[in-house]
Parts: sequence; C-alpha cells; structure tokens
Amino acid sequence: MARTRSRIAQRVEGLPPSGIRRFFELVEKMPEAISLGIGEPDFVTPWSVREAAIFSLERGHTHYTPNRGIQELRAELSGYLGRRFGVNYDPDRELLITIGASEAVDIALRTVLEAGDGVLIPQPCFVSYAPCTILAEGRAILVPTSVEHEFRVQAPALAQAGDDSTRALLMGYPNNPTGAIMPRAELEALVKYAGERDLLIISDEIYAELTYDGAHTSVAAVPGGKERTILIGGFSKAWAMTGWRLGFAAGPADIIEAMAKVHGYTVMCPPTMAQEAAVEALRSCDEEVARMRREYNQRRRVIVKRLNDMGLDCYEPRGAFYAFPSIANTGMSSDEFAERLLQEEKVAVVPGTAFGPCGEGFVRCSYATCMSLLEEALARMAVFVERTIGRA
Repeated sequence: MARTRSRIAQRVEGLPPSGIRRFFELVEKMPEAISLGIGEPDFVTPWSVREAAIFSLERGHTHYTPNRGIQELRAELSGYLGRRFGVNYDPDRELLITIGASEAVDIALRTVLEAGDGVLIPQPCFVSYAPCTILAEGRAILVPTSVEHEFRVQAPALAQAGDDSTRALLMGYPNNPTGAIMPRAELEALVKYAGERDLLIISDEIYAELTYDGAHTSVAAVPGGKERTILIGGFSKAWAMTGWRLGFAAGPADIIEAMAKVHGYTVMCPPTMAQEAAVEALRSCDEEVARMRREYNQRRRVIVKRLNDMGLDCYEPRGAFYAFPSIANTGMSSDEFAERLLQEEKVAVVPGTAFGPCGEGFVRCSYATCMSLLEEALARMAVFVERTIGRA
C-alpha cells in the first residue's frame, strides 16, 4: 500500500500564520475595541484619484493592460522617482507595475533565488519577508537589530551572518514595525558590503514618503547602489490607497525583464482603473501627501510622549506610522501584554514577536488612526500600565 503523503507542500505546512492577522481576528469580535494594530492609513484616498478611477470606468477601460503596466503610469513613476529621490529609471526597461509592494517582494525573490540561496533579513521586519523567502526555496538568514542602534541594521552584523551561499539582502526602511530609517552614511556602508560580496539588495521603500526629519534616502541613490538594487514601493501608504493594490519594482533591466515574466504568468497585470488612478496620484497629489504626513507627524509626537510618560520606554521613530515601545518593565511577554491589553482595556496592539524573535519585549502601536481615538487608546493603555507597574 502506497504511503500517504500530505497534500500540502512541507514549506507551506511549516509556515506559521501571521501574528498580525491573529489580532485582527480578535478585534473583529470586539466592536468596542480601538485598534492600534492595523498598518493602514485612516485617510480616504484623495478625491482626484478616486475621480480618475471613476472616469476610467466610465470610458470603458476595463480590459487587460500590458504586463509591465500602462506606459503612462511607468513614465509618471520614472519622473517621480527622479524628482523625489534622485534616482532615474528607464520606464520601458527598468520599471514594473505590480499588485502592491507585496507582490513585488514575492516575485523579486522568486526571480533571483536558486534553491538554498541565503537571504539576509534584518529584524524586526515586515511579516512576509522570511515566509516569501522560504516559499521561493531560499534560506532566511535573520539578522537581529537593537534599540541601541535605533533598529538600524549594521554592516558588520550582516558580514557576521552571511556565508558563501548568501545571495541577497532584503530590508525595509523606513521600517515596519519600528519606524527606523537608514542614514545615508550607513546605506553607503551596506552598499559597500553588498559590492564586496556581490549581493543583490531588495529594498522595500513603501514608506519612503513618510519620514519626519528630512527627506528619505533611497539605497538606489547611493553610489554603487542602483546597479545591484531592486527598489520596491507602492501607493498604499503615502496616497492612502491600500485597497487599490498597486505597487512597483524598479531595478536593472535584466532583473526587471525576468520579474516581468513571473508577474505575467501569475497575475497578468494590475487593475486598469487602479493604474489610471495612480497616474493622477503622481501628477497632482503632492500636497495631499504632505498634508497626511503633517498629521502623522503630530500623532507621532503625541504617542511617543504619552508612551514614555506612562513608563513604556519608546525611542522616537523617524519614519512610517508606528511606535515600538518596550514593555519589558511590565514583566510580561509581548504576547501576554497584547492579549491582556485587548481583553482588559479593549485596545489592540501587535506583539513585537510577530516581526521576528528580536521583537520580544516590544509591541507595535500604529498611529494611523484619528487623534481622538488615538488619545482614548493611550488613556486606556495608561490605566493598564498603571495597574501592572504602577508608574502611569
């Protein structure tokens, strides 16, 4: 009798479920809860962008587009990356429009990895990096970062973790969940290390527009960076377009050509009306983006101060819309803190361990929610902390 094998591939069976999703499901059962867990802007997509999508539908633009995305969007994106971040890409050879930044990460890994190739992944990081590496048959090499370095990855730590089979460095700055950014000098050190080891850099810069102490520096803009970097971004965060599912990859022409093959076989192309809406976002929404950034910055100042005041040490995040306070002095694990806070005070945060083992002792608090709810959530947290450590 033939041995029965699992119908699920081992690499899929072994993947843990997302730690973020577990808390989303708990919150759904608590309508009175305030969520600081979701990484989604509370703003509505700017009206002119929505209007462009409506106009696209009214004109009957409901068919497939070229696999790489419409030429008009690629041209606008090329201009945007040049004027905002000082890095220039050929819209016909070096840009690919994807189903969100998440698809771009996935197909970048599937395109460049052979089975067993190592990928250096600084943690804490976005929850999909290691699973997507495993699904691409690579090895996730986790590189812990620390609050002492404001969660910035250090080139010596990469050198210590890498080996002869290491193929790529996958990182996200501004960082989810910590809000960390990478200064130019430290990016230069990473590019130098990548050049010495002939590594590709997959740089997820979805939060590039959300920095608060000066402009974002792309690793692709650093000398020597562009030729070995797959730059990934999207429209979800800065333009409040999460549900539109639109992202992009920019990089060397040979890699983008190969990624376009994987993309074409799996998703064909992003939605037509979303692409036409994104053209409008790039052309006319700079002030809308700036307005949202100013509001996030105001919330950032409030949440950092209040967390520190209640006894949860929190370094100042420089980008994205997350605070990552330490809960070590409560004596609880990250999971216990998050579960008890939700059950006792109806406030949802995400355990730091959802973003990697070195996230233990921290929780992620999103400030992508309106100020009134944010202040109420912080008041409830203060009550909870006072009950546990008596310092609020």
